[in-house]
Amino acid sequence: MSAPLDADAVRRAPKVLLHDHLDGGLRPQTILELADETGYRGLPESEPEPLARWFRQAADSGSLVRYLETFAHTVGVMQTADAIHRVARECALDLAADGVVHAEVRFAPELSTAGGLPIEAVVEAMVAGFATGGAEATAAGTPIRVGALLCAMRQEDRWAEVAGLVVRYRDAGVVGFDLAGPEIGFPPDRIPAAIELLDRAGAHRTIHAGEAAGVDSIRAALDGARAERLGHGIRIADEVAPDGTLGPVAQRVLDEQVPLEVAPSSNVQTGAYPSLAEHPVDRLHRLGFAVTVNTDNRLMSGVSTSSELAAVAAAFGWGWDDVRTVTERAVAAAFLDDAERARLLTDVVRPGYADLQG
Repeated sequence: MSAPLDADAVRRAPKVLLHDHLDGGLRPQTILELADETGYRGLPESEPEPLARWFRQAADSGSLVRYLETFAHTVGVMQTADAIHRVARECALDLAADGVVHAEVRFAPELSTAGGLPIEAVVEAMVAGFATGGAEATAAGTPIRVGALLCAMRQEDRWAEVAGLVVRYRDAGVVGFDLAGPEIGFPPDRIPAAIELLDRAGAHRTIHAGEAAGVDSIRAALDGARAERLGHGIRIADEVAPDGTLGPVAQRVLDEQVPLEVAPSSNVQTGAYPSLAEHPVDRLHRLGFAVTVNTDNRLMSGVSTSSELAAVAAAFGWGWDDVRTVTERAVAAAFLDDAERARLLTDVVRPGYADLQG
């Protein structure tokens, strides 16, 4: 009989993470040390455990103001190349220690330019940090590859600049483009030049949609930005009737197997659903949507990839077959070339689950 799917059991499984924000996953100790090094003032706590607790409570408060304040602190200490490199390196190490074998971690580089750091230097520090952490983790016996996703902020006008960076650095560790920030009022085709630049270069893109806004935001991401994946995408459930009948956008997302980067704990925190038990992740999974399970912001939600999968498994009775399925969907959706995707699936993921289920 298989072991129970608690976080310790799931930690042993090879996992693929598609939706994780670099500025949402800092170690509390690192925040404190970087604040000292960079002269950042205003942290709400001066010790690691109370600081971690503050981030979680602020994110759980139901107040958008307090939730956004948490990122003001993490971004506030990420204003130098050394700080960004450190945070990216530690991200790779932390994910590898949790059994993640491939991750695509996102950050809006424009957020680290407030102190005068060139935006190119932000990207270079980020990808170098991922490479350093990945090499260290591999040497320690927990191999991981981390690709960078560059976010443009929807409410700002630097989309084309960020899209250009995606193309410029795609052979150096950048795997794709994302739009983050407020969905409502800032449609994903607001700056067509950025989308056209990505199209000309054949660059990958995932678009935040269907989190705060509804099905129309998903349609706009697919048609306006030609999204290959949907960041969150959970509001597609608005078009799923209790009897399983699907509306036109939901049917399209199902038929085209558009990957959904679902982050259940985060969705509960931001008020999209009142509890994990009422979250549609299981219903969408059972209907055959291309559901993947993700962390979003590990610090703010107090989660890891393993704990998030274990929580979903406990809430909905998932077994190893379900966890393997969402992992294989994530492999299929990853911004990898065909050879690397095949290697990851046949040499790492399938043998890992075969051992666990054996």
